[in-house]
Amino acid sequence: MQSSPVRNRLMLAAAALLFSTGGAAIKAATLTSWQVASFRSAVAAIFLLAAMPEARRGWRWRMTPVAAAYAATLVLFVLATRLTTAANAIFLQDTAPLYVLLLGPWLLRERVRLADFAYMLAVAAGMSLFFLGSQSAAATAPDPARGNLIALACGITWALTITGLRWLGRGGASDSAMATVAAGNVMAALAALPMALPAPAAGPANVSVILYLGVVQIGVAYVLVTRAIRHVPAFEATTVLLLEPALNPVWAWLVHGEKPGPWALTGGAVILAATLVNAWRQGARGAVA
Repeated sequence: MQSSPVRNRLMLAAAALLFSTGGAAIKAATLTSWQVASFRSAVAAIFLLAAMPEARRGWRWRMTPVAAAYAATLVLFVLATRLTTAANAIFLQDTAPLYVLLLGPWLLRERVRLADFAYMLAVAAGMSLFFLGSQSAAATAPDPARGNLIALACGITWALTITGLRWLGRGGASDSAMATVAAGNVMAALAALPMALPAPAAGPANVSVILYLGVVQIGVAYVLVTRAIRHVPAFEATTVLLLEPALNPVWAWLVHGEKPGPWALTGGAVILAATLVNAWRQGARGAVA
């Protein structure tokens, strides 16, 4: 059956939309950060292993460090989101391409080009804006300064995940991406579990949030991405997936009334614009090659 270009793009947009709801949903739970991180990943792992045959294939020791980096990303994102605004958490995580460029020459033997430095400076400038001025604590962001630092660490672990997946692909393990995602969720659930215990009587509201986060926001979204991404050009896919950081603060504002500061919004806009331009440049260079 021939793949439909329109359907693939709609699936990718739907995945970005689901990913973007993570901040608002994480803040909606009354469980602790560790409990949300552990239970969300446990549900996601069960769903992916049950629903995706490729998640049960290709498990090998080689993917362990990549799965560990992804597990750290999952946990750190929850911790950051509960401490700072959803906008800060997602925008600072999305500085990952900066670290990918820095790691590329060492881990992947990829050359950094002169134009890459302009992108690095733009992302670094956007990142610095998050730390200008003072951001007041709020009910949904009780410790913005600490949350921002955790979000920065999340960007680094996400960069290690991206770099690791490319490394696995070069080693002939290109079909193990979904297995790595499943393994990462298993690791995240187990790593956060000691801090999540004793588990409380969650109540129907918290159970609904955890099921949504694990099954829909992670599980279904990754199913859509893996089904669509291979049929969509890289630049177009990057553009569509930028819906996630763009919409994440919107959901937090609609659901919780959370308003990011002006410096954070400016920094996020700079990071998103730089990423879009860089993706276009990479796509144009690939087309010429």
